[in-house]
Amino acid sequence: MKTLFATTAILCLALPLAACNNEANGVRISAEKTAPAPVVARPRSEPIFYNGKTYQLDFAPTGAGVFAMAVGGMSAKQEKDAVAVATSSLRYFACPEGKTGKLTNKPAYAGGAWKMQARCA
Repeated sequence: MKTLFATTAILCLALPLAACNNEANGVRISAEKTAPAPVVARPRSEPIFYNGKTYQLDFAPTGAGVFAMAVGGMSAKQEKDAVAVATSSLRYFACPEGKTGKLTNKPAYAGGAWKMQARCA
């Protein structure tokens, strides 16, 4: 008798839930991936906090997916840090999801700033 009651209770609860149809409610669940939206890049000047200090990052698109970048506030000995700031900032501000910033030329220190070119790859 207990088994019959339990079975009946489960069926009474399950039937209303089974009647729910996502399509009928206007909800469609899809596992399809859509392409990421294209990134619209424009010139930017941003303060960047890195390793406890704030540096100035300037970058602008130069065409063909290449960006002119300058990292100010670092010394001539901080090439590695300047590259890290530039490439990670490019990835954050301008690269589509799944892409990263890559240098296209060797960085040069001039006028108190590291200057380089990079692209999303």
